[in-house]
Amino acid sequence: MFWLLAILAYLLGSLSFAILLSRVTGNPDPRMSGSGNAGATNMLRLAGKKLAILTLFGDFCKGLLPVLLANQIGLPLQQQAWIGICAVIGHMYPVYFRFKGGKGVATAAGMLLGLYPPAALLAVAAWLLTFQLSRTSSLAALIATPLTLPLLAWQESAALLPMCALTALIVWRHRSNLRDLVAGRERHF
Repeated sequence: MFWLLAILAYLLGSLSFAILLSRVTGNPDPRMSGSGNAGATNMLRLAGKKLAILTLFGDFCKGLLPVLLANQIGLPLQQQAWIGICAVIGHMYPVYFRFKGGKGVATAAGMLLGLYPPAALLAVAAWLLTFQLSRTSSLAALIATPLTLPLLAWQESAALLPMCALTALIVWRHRSNLRDLVAGRERHF
């Protein structure tokens, strides 16, 4: 059952709400405009708040639902986390869209909410505070994700290894943002 759910989570994660909503509404493909990222932040820049919120909600749910399903059928927490990561990988490298997707932050947030809500609340609070102070979405993501690791190590250690892998994936997907942050040319809102 684990492998079946992992594959289904990847396929669900591969549904890019940014790309689908752009096509339906006649907006430019987010992979070809703005930051080139198929996620909520780029949708906010390209298509406005409404489509950004819909993208955020869809991306969040595709991380949450597989974890909740894995929990419902009684899989251990670590397997639930790996299944959630499959959804995030699907978002980052979607099979339906030539493996060019988003950076996985909203999908990871949904996954984290399903695994351990206090860690998700910590990540959201850290993201919001960092964004409020810096007006930089990438910096907020790069700070929020690693902050969950000590809490998980203390409270839900079974999820720690998968969350370390997820943190590494998110940092990897933000490597160009890291270069821009260091060079002082990262986009702000």
